[in-house]
This record gives sequence, C-alpha cells and structure tokens, in this order.
Amino acid sequence: MDHRWGFLIGFLGAVGLLGSGHGGQQPPETAAQRCFCQVSGYLDDCTCDVETIDKFNNYRLFPRLQKLLESDYFRYYKVNLKRPCPFWNDISQCGRRDCAVKLCQSDEVPDGIKSSSYKYSEEANNLIEECEQAERLGAVDESLSEETQKAVLQWTKHDDSSDNFCEADDIQSPDAEYVDLLLNPERYTGYKGPDAWRIWNVIYEENCFKPQTIKRPLNPLASGHENTFYSWLEGLCVEKRAFYRLISGLHASINVHLSARYLLQDTWLEKIWGHNITEFQQRFDGILTEGEGPRRLKNLYFLYLIELRALSKVVPFFERQDFQLFTGNKVQDAENKMLLLEILHEIKSFPLHFDENSFFAGDKKEANKLKEDFRLHFRNISRIMDCVGCLKCRLWGKLQTQGLGTALKILFSEKLIANMPESGPSYEFHLTRQEIVSLFNAFGRISTSVKELENFRNLLQNIH
Repeated sequence: MDHRWGFLIGFLGAVGLLGSGHGGQQPPETAAQRCFCQVSGYLDDCTCDVETIDKFNNYRLFPRLQKLLESDYFRYYKVNLKRPCPFWNDISQCGRRDCAVKLCQSDEVPDGIKSSSYKYSEEANNLIEECEQAERLGAVDESLSEETQKAVLQWTKHDDSSDNFCEADDIQSPDAEYVDLLLNPERYTGYKGPDAWRIWNVIYEENCFKPQTIKRPLNPLASGHENTFYSWLEGLCVEKRAFYRLISGLHASINVHLSARYLLQDTWLEKIWGHNITEFQQRFDGILTEGEGPRRLKNLYFLYLIELRALSKVVPFFERQDFQLFTGNKVQDAENKMLLLEILHEIKSFPLHFDENSFFAGDKKEANKLKEDFRLHFRNISRIMDCVGCLKCRLWGKLQTQGLGTALKILFSEKLIANMPESGPSYEFHLTRQEIVSLFNAFGRISTSVKELENFRNLLQNIH
C-alpha cells in the first residue's frame, strides 16, 4: 500500500513539474533562430541549398578571394562621384566624416593601371589604345590602318550593344578619379533617414516591374498589403521574380555589411568598428521584421548563386594566354593571374550552379522584349546610384551595381564567350578593367556577407 502511494505521489509530482514549465517545456527561441531558422534548405527557383553555399563559400572560396581583392589590380577603382543625379535636384549631401571618400593621389596608383594597358599582350594593347583614342575623337580617321579602322567600328558596335546592363562612368572624364577600396571600406556611415529611404523606395517602386497598387511589406504606405505583395510576386514570370530577388539580395547584403562593420565606439583616441547585434536584429529578426528579414537573407543567397554562375561561365575569357592582370609588376601580375584562375576553377567545380537557361525562354520575340525590359530596368538602377547623398555609399553602390550588371552581361553572352578567339582582342565579347574590378569586388562583398552570417549566427546563439 505504501509503495503504491509513493508511486502515485511521484507520478503527480512529475505531472506538476511538466505543468509548471520545469519539465518538457520548450526553451525560448534564440535570437539566432528568429533570424535564421527559415534561412535553410533549398532556395526558391534553384536546386541549391543554403548549407551547401555556406560550406563552399566560407571554407573553400572566401579566404583566397579576399587575398586576390587585396592585390593592386583589384583594389584601385576609377569612379566619377561628381555625376549629377538624373532624377531629382534636391540631394542632401551627407556631411558626416564617415561618408567621405579618400581619393588617390596620382603617384599612389601603379603606372600600369593608369596606362590602361591591362587587357592583352603588348602588341594587342597598342592596337586597342589606338582604337580607344580614335573612338573618343568620334570618327574613324582614314589615315589609320585598315585593321585599326575595322577594330574601331567593332569596338563602337560593342559599346553600343544591348548587352550592357549598366550606365558606366566615363573614366576619361576629368571628374573620374581612382579610389583605393581597401582604404575606403564599406561600413556603417550614419547615412539614413528620408534621403536614404527615397533611394531604395524608387528602386523598388519604380524599377522592379511592380504596379503602384501593390505595396511592399514594411513600406510605411503598405497598410497591411503584405500578403497581396507575395501572391503578386509568385504570379510573376521567373525573370521578373528573379529581378526583384536580386535587388532585395543586394539590399540585404549591404545591410549585413553595415551591421558587421558598425561604429561601436568613437573617441578622440580611436574608433572601434565591429558587429552590432541590435542593428542586425532590427534588419533581419523574423519577429521584428514581421517575417521579412529571413526572406531578405534567402534573397542574398540567390544573388550569390547568380554571380557565382556568371564567374563560372566567364572562365574562358580569363584563361586566354594573352589576358593579364596588368599593373606593371610582372611577378605580381603572373601570381595574381594564377590565383585568379585557381579561384575560377574552384567556382566552376561548385556542384549546384544556378541554371539560367530558364531565363528568356519560350517565344523568341517575347523573350527578347522581356530581356530588353530587364536590361533597361537594371540600367536605370545603376543611374540612381548617382543620387546617393553619402559619397562612400555612392562609391560602393556604383561598384556593386556595375558588378552585378557585368554578371548579367556574362550570363546572357554565352554564345559570344564560346566564339572568342584564343588570342588577341575579342571584339564580340570583352570586359573592361572597370567591369573586371567591379565584378570581383561585388562578388567579394556578397561572399563576405555569407561569411558574416556565420559570425552573426554564433553571436546570436545565446541571446533570447
């Protein structure tokens, strides 16, 4: 009898513990789970999963890519930060010191980069420089050799082609200057408020194939239209849906950088930059962003796959013997080309590349019209970067949109890449130094974002 009462009391005690939360109650959700629990598994419109990207990027690609981007060829970027905004006049220039850009003095840039002799062998460069000079004069001089006249016409045809997704700066302009990207890192500048919001609002509202009646989630004007937005988005063709996700992914990547390199302490003695967990949560926490944050992070991974695929397809361009990363330092240039090819072959080995063949398929006429709309919308976004009031934000915005535009150009130039000559200039498909530098630095930013997500996961793991 006593044993049975003991058993019953013990059983009731266990039930009481369960009811009071000391037994099987689920522990509260961590901050990491709120940001990342939905950022796993397969990505929409892809056959790749987040975990495969994390492992590939963080342990096989990221360290070597960072080393390449620290080299002279990739650290100096020529940009015109004085171009006027083509859409509105009331730009509020950011007066904060962290918004400023430190420009290079002439003697700081390697002579080989300033000479523009970066594409091919010395003989081919001489011809190209002659072509570029003739093109700038606006006419084909009859005194030029027949070969040069033909090259000028081909060059002009390329520059006017429908394969360029960005309105690039005129690097011959006296307003275009070199910037050392390592001395002007992308990080939090304090640029925010109505001016910053207007930039992104114009990008999303006027350039993402979206009717005015459909409002984005978290838009102050949305007033509960979130479900309408996503049902509208899922009803789009894959190309327009991908366009939105690329822009959202770029936006997310920039926000990751700002949260990871945040000004934590500013005294007369030193500045301390580091991870701002609160800032990251405000941008990506599933509860604080009403479910938007995790979607944005998945779009970042989608952007990663698109740029990764472009790099895998452009390998033949860089493999040609004539191509060199020319700075004037022969030993360094050779080492950097070897490292570049190692990285590209690593990228090519990625097992789950995005399949772009589903883009612009179907009826040829409709596909061409859609591709042109796609190109013009993105080109317009590249022009909006000249409206950013923070010069450092403008610098990185221009570089990353040009890099993504170059990636799109590569993806839709498969036949031209396949038909390139094995040596000498390629007039049907070529990349300028500006495009090359922006392409790899833009991908370096996305790669860094993926790596930083791992850091934020660890930092948020024990926070509730």
